[in-house]
Amino acid sequence: MTSVVNDSCVKCKACVEVCPVGAFHEGEKQMVVDPNTCIDCGMCIAECPQGAIKNSEEADQKWVQFNAEKAAEWPAA
Repeated sequence: MTSVVNDSCVKCKACVEVCPVGAFHEGEKQMVVDPNTCIDCGMCIAECPQGAIKNSEEADQKWVQFNAEKAAEWPAA
């Protein structure tokens, strides 16, 4: 189980500041989580003011796939 960012993200980067493993990648309009780096600590979920981050079991599968694909393409935050 990993964290997953959805389209409610406004790219405030509060998640980036608390992530202990640097799992976030930055796109033009939002952040995503690299599922290969995320350790499922949940710190980003608690920190997100938009409620844009869920664990992969609660997230819509399209966002799970989106995060995995875009994390491979976008630069680390």
